[in-house]
Amino acid sequence: MDNGPSLYDDDIVTWAEEQVTALRALAMRGDLSNDVDWANVIEEIESVGRADLERVESAILQLLIHVLKYASAPGAQSTKSWRKEVLVFQASARRNYRRSMRQRIDWDALWSSARKIADSSLGMFGDALLGGLPDHMPFTPEAITAPGFDMDEALERLATVLNSDPGHT
Repeated sequence: MDNGPSLYDDDIVTWAEEQVTALRALAMRGDLSNDVDWANVIEEIESVGRADLERVESAILQLLIHVLKYASAPGAQSTKSWRKEVLVFQASARRNYRRSMRQRIDWDALWSSARKIADSSLGMFGDALLGGLPDHMPFTPEAITAPGFDMDEALERLATVLNSDPGHT
């Protein structure tokens, strides 16, 4: 048996999908034991992959919310905690993100949710979301999960996107 890193260690989402496919094929075989609760075993393995994906999506969503709040209200009292939160959520995203997740995450939906949540949160304190934000995610997954990503990099990226939009004043 190979003692090197396994797909389970490197990319549990892909591992779970492969295992589910194999288990579904086994479940269809009539010559195997009926003692195995195939449906629930398959569901449990699927949930392992979903949990990792949801963990990354949640960290990225929170990171985006805090970047948007900071960009929109740089004079707010909470900016120091927003900076800290971006570091915490980015570290989590970086630690758990796998390249195979890129096509499984709806990046524009995450961005849209982050904009809505940040706007609502800012509104509670009399602030408003920065105008002219793009409809599509302005950050690549690789940028968000890069070891050097931080609040200033995110703010620079947003400024670049806003300044490159000819309709934005």
